[in-house]
Order: sequence, then C-alpha cells, then structure tokens
Amino acid sequence: MQYFSNTVGVLWLLWGISFVAGYEVPFADSDYSRQTCSGMWGGPSTFINVTFDASTSQGQVAMVIYEWKDMRYLGNVSSPTDDSMPLTYVCTSDAVKGGLCASSELGKFIIDLSPGQTIEQTSFWSARVALRSGGGDSAGLWNNPLGNPTPPPGNNTTPWRSRGASIPVEVHKVARQASGSSPALNPSPNGVLAYADPIQYQVRSTGYYCVGYAHPSNLAIVPVTVLSPTARQAPTDVPYHPTYNGVVLFQNTFQGKLPATDYPKVNFYLFMFFAYTAIGAIWAWLCYKHVNELLPIQYYLSSLVGFLVIEMVANWVYYRYLNAHGKNTAATVFLFVVAILDAGRNALSFFMLLVVALGLSVVRESLGRTMLKCQILAGAHFIFGVLYAVGIVELELESTSALILLMFVIPLAFTLSGFLMWILYSLNATMTQLMVRKQRYKLGMFKRLYYILLATVVVIAIFFVVSSFSFSDRLAEDYAAKSWKIRWWLLDGYLAILYFVSFWSIAYLWRPSENNRR
Repeated sequence: MQYFSNTVGVLWLLWGISFVAGYEVPFADSDYSRQTCSGMWGGPSTFINVTFDASTSQGQVAMVIYEWKDMRYLGNVSSPTDDSMPLTYVCTSDAVKGGLCASSELGKFIIDLSPGQTIEQTSFWSARVALRSGGGDSAGLWNNPLGNPTPPPGNNTTPWRSRGASIPVEVHKVARQASGSSPALNPSPNGVLAYADPIQYQVRSTGYYCVGYAHPSNLAIVPVTVLSPTARQAPTDVPYHPTYNGVVLFQNTFQGKLPATDYPKVNFYLFMFFAYTAIGAIWAWLCYKHVNELLPIQYYLSSLVGFLVIEMVANWVYYRYLNAHGKNTAATVFLFVVAILDAGRNALSFFMLLVVALGLSVVRESLGRTMLKCQILAGAHFIFGVLYAVGIVELELESTSALILLMFVIPLAFTLSGFLMWILYSLNATMTQLMVRKQRYKLGMFKRLYYILLATVVVIAIFFVVSSFSFSDRLAEDYAAKSWKIRWWLLDGYLAILYFVSFWSIAYLWRPSENNRR
C-alpha cells in the first residue's frame, strides 16, 4: 500500500510540472523554405507570436498570418492568358502597374477576395513590417489608428500604439459597438509598421495556421528591397535586402513545447497506463488465487504484463518531458529507451505466441533447433522495431523521401509478416495433432486463439491500406493541414489499441484457473 501511494505521488508530481513555453519554430532570411505552419487547438487564450531578433534584423518584410482554409485567397493571376505562369503573391511596383494590386498595398501580400467580401470576414492578418537593428525607436510601434484587439492574459503580449495621432482603444470600442458592428479579432494595420515587440495573432478556433505564405515554392516572410533609412534617396543610392532572424511561437490550449499534432499522445499514454494497470491488477489477483495451479506460460504472461505497464509509463513520461523541455540530448536518450521498450514488447509478444503455437509444453516437450530460429526472428524484429520507433519520431514525413521511409518500414514488415505466417501455420499443425488425439478442450482453446490472430491480421491489413492511402498524399500541399489532427492516431494510437485488445483477448484464454493442470 505504501508503494502504491508513493507511485501515485510520483505520477501526480510529473503531471503537475508547469510549462511556460509553447511550440517554437525558428526562422531566418537564409531559410530555403520560409513557411511556418502548425495545427492549433483553439481556445480563449491561444495565440501565435512572431518575434524578430532585434540585434540582427533590419530592413522591411512582407508578412501574412492566416488559417489554411483561406489559402485560396492568397495571390492574384499573373497572366490571364498563360496558365503556366505562377500567381503573384506580393504587391510590387510591377504588380501595381499590371493592375494586380493597389499602390496602397505596396510591399504586402496580395489577398484576392470574392466580390463583396472583406478581409475582416477571413482569418488574414497582413502587413509590411519595418525592422530596425538594435530594436528601433521605442516610439515606432504599430500604426493602427483603427483600434487593437485585447491581448489574452499571460506573457508574450504585444503592446500596440499608433505612430501618429492615435485614438484611444476604449473610445474606439464604444464607437464600434454603437455602430452595431464588432471589432475584428486580428485587424490588419495600415501603412508600414515599425517592429518593436512580438507580433501577436489571436487564435480562437481550431485549425491549421501559417505565418507567411504556405506554398513551398515561395517565401513565407518575403523581403522587400528598400533604400537605407539613414541616407537620403539619391541617384547613387544602392538598394539592399533585409536580414532577419526570429522565432514563431504557437501557444495552444495546453502549455508546453510539443506541436499540437503530438500533444494527444500525452493523455493517450496516461490512459493506456491506467488501463493496463487496472486489468493487470485483475490478472495478479487470479495468479494469487490459483498460485498452485500456474503453468510456465502464465509466468511469462505475468512478466509481460509488468513490462507493458512500465512501457506505458515510459511513453507518457517521455512525451511529458518533451513537452516541458523540447528536443535536447536527454530527450534523444529517452527516445532510445522508449524505442527499446516498445520493440522489446513486440518481439517478446510474437516470440511467446510462436512457441505456444508450436505446441511447446502442450504437444511437445522441446522445440529443438526450431527454438534457435524463433530466437533469431525475435532478435531481428527487435532491431527493426527500434529503428522504426526512432524513425517515425525523428523523420519529417512531408520532406523525407519515400526510399528512406521504406527503409524503416519494409524490414519491420517482413519480420512481422514472418511471425504472423509462422504462427498461423504452426497453429494449424498443432490443432491437427490435438484433433487426432481427441483433446477437445485444448483444441477449443487453440481454435479461439486462431480466430483472435486471424482477426488481428485482417485489422492490420485494413490499417495498412488506410495508411498507404493517407501517406501517399504526404507530398501534397494540403497534406499537413488535413492530417495534423489524426497523424498521431495513424502512427501510434491505432496499433497501440489493437495490441491492447489482442493481448488481453489471448491472456483471457490462458488466464489462471483451477483447471490449469488438466
């Protein structure tokens, strides 16, 4: 009882770790792909912050923040007669001459709305931002005389004020309420904004949000070539490109550094730990009740139950640590520990199923040289399982080549298929021997085991087809936007639930009882 209370105390201590940061993605003018997108679980205090490094950022950049569903409004047709021409996304002097945008939009992203639609009816925030090395003049903040949204409580808020004559925020709110309309959540400012503090974009609905333009062949934060602000314009002036570094912070409904697509794993593995512990307690009670009737296979199963509880705790603590501290050396070491536990569980489970299907201690006393083959297959499955578990965490599905992904998947698929085919073949042979011997009770148990494994194979086949269709579109532009909510389920949740159901179904067949010896 004291051990149980101590364990619960440690779990609650880990659960109560305070996280103050969100999911952070660095960016720089030297990045090849300058888009920054992430899923967001919306709430009353969720937001996106864009912070430029004051000591290294200078010049002017075009910025846009939006939810993926509004992407179709970004850009304008460059040539109505040539479909091969890409869209024009940034309003330049050439774009103004071509009638693609107005001169008032110079240096901003082009947002081509439907007739009668206003930008307040979309999720767009767009601006031309002036960066000043060393932080700039404290008087030069946001040029937004039409008012500002109320930042959510907490850190990383953005103080805004007008560079010119300003209208008090409260007065503006009253005026807007009196006119019968509500202020926009993220109003786009007018003119050129002088950056001084983090740019904050409030998020109230769940979705996939992007800072900048999300098309992979274009820039997310587009530099605007300008003249030096410290010199007067003259024929000898030479334009220069801006330089910048910064961080995009996605603050979700949860506190921590995990991206929104991975955070469900924290609660999922906590739930799995409680589920394994609850059913494992019932198993332990049955073992205690029939301790004098236990078979060797039930000792093995008891050890595996304890191993599964430890594995679920390790997975949960790993994702809690990753959420608190992000990816670092300790997290990488922890990842290998979790991967070894996961691969060990799978290899041990299939090894035990195989030797049982071969009739060890039921039909024959020893497997001879066949046991060595079983051990070699289990060892190979363990190694490939470790590589797969590490790969799905470390690799970026959108950017990793199909060949690299197959190098992690195919070897594990071969050993898994080898186990399943060998187990099913051995079961058929064992059931044939039991049928000849007319041992009907044992035959009934092995038949039920056969049906459980057959159902598992069918579910895995369905899962493989569904996953193949899902991952076949991983290079599509909207793949991440469509799959960020369910990706964790396809990679972790689905197979974990399948194993849970299959394991306890088989354990139920071999549960301790008063008839074990007979």
